[in-house]
Amino acid sequence: MITPLTAVSPIDGRYHSKTQQLSQFFSEYALIRYRVKVEIEYFIALCSIPLQQLKDVDPACFASLRAIYENLTEDEAQRVKDIEAITNHDVKAVEYFLKERFDELGLQQFKEFIHFGLTSQDINNTSVPMSIKDALQQAIVPAIRQIIDWLNEHAQLWHDVPMLAKTHGQPASPTRLGKELRVFAYRLEQQLQQLQDAPVSGKFGGATGNFNAHLAAYPEINWIDFANAFLKEQLGIEREQFTTQISNYDNMGAIFDALKRIATILIDLDRDVWLYISMNYFKQKIKAGEVGSSAMPHKVNPIDFENSEGNLGIAIAILEHLAHKLPISRLQRDLTDSTVLRNVGVPFGHFMIATASTLKGLGKLILNADAIETDLENTWSVVAEAMQTILRREGYPKPYETLKQLTRTNEVVDARRIAEFVDSLNVSPEVKAQLKAITPQNYTGY
Repeated sequence: MITPLTAVSPIDGRYHSKTQQLSQFFSEYALIRYRVKVEIEYFIALCSIPLQQLKDVDPACFASLRAIYENLTEDEAQRVKDIEAITNHDVKAVEYFLKERFDELGLQQFKEFIHFGLTSQDINNTSVPMSIKDALQQAIVPAIRQIIDWLNEHAQLWHDVPMLAKTHGQPASPTRLGKELRVFAYRLEQQLQQLQDAPVSGKFGGATGNFNAHLAAYPEINWIDFANAFLKEQLGIEREQFTTQISNYDNMGAIFDALKRIATILIDLDRDVWLYISMNYFKQKIKAGEVGSSAMPHKVNPIDFENSEGNLGIAIAILEHLAHKLPISRLQRDLTDSTVLRNVGVPFGHFMIATASTLKGLGKLILNADAIETDLENTWSVVAEAMQTILRREGYPKPYETLKQLTRTNEVVDARRIAEFVDSLNVSPEVKAQLKAITPQNYTGY
């Protein structure tokens, strides 16, 4: 039996508490449940055409049929696996399992319409997109929104906190802490919208995508219209109109690419907050009993942001492979997509670990306003940009070069020295007053 101590993957081991929600979308049990759902809903949809051979199906049985996937137990999923051990084909095992259930429900005469005219990829290429859609809606998007909400809340809370900016690691024109957090919230909001706008689609068209068998059996039915409506109305996804035996995977790749961009933004956030902690702009809440170092008792490490960054890197690497590999298949189909698709839940798992860690780290932050203020007060040279710009406005000769001579030095440039410099300028008293009014604390723009 696999336990957190014996699991090979940390997703199901060390970090299982952060990823267990994904089991309902990406486990073997979940995949079987989604496959059963597609097969059941397909049979019900066939009954609605109706076909002559299915005219005697009592719609009252539909609730019992849907209950098969709605209430699928692990024992029933194991029954599918037992059948697969004989068939050596996972989707055929689902078909045989359902035929057993049809026998139990007294629907024996209709069971050959389970998986009618389909190939396994009609089931897989609808089941997996459905699982991705559900995982995004129920797990991934809410996790991203939690981080966005924290950022927006604290962007407002720290809206008026002036802060020294750093470009190239060097002091730059001051900004505000709230605005810097809002940058990340804005970026995440933009990319989250693109993630949610990406179509979730699947392949459904028979052995090589042309409805060959369907058309041969029932040429009078418009199978394209049927399939389009079936995927949209019963499965909640879009149908890819032209495919080979398998999905084109282009839309799935777009989802993975969008998730990669979000992960990249989160890495940027993790690293910036990590640096702010190292600069002492933030302190971290201390938890009794926690150890920061096995040797140095004083340490309180920003481990949550480091954990998040590491897991996001793994997620990006796997998402990159999925987005690059899945849309490529030899001729009408090869099997490389099948084994790769089984790993779809892995980057989602690492993403969930990462977002939980980022949120945990953010929740530990304590603003150290004194350190931020000290940095500003020690760096009066950053007002040079404002001063030389005003002097340009006034037509003062070589203002940039004048300020450069004042501030590009290893000597201390403090409020007193700035004031002395302003007094030496040949400008009106009003302009001198305007220049003297500029401080590192108030030169923060919009």
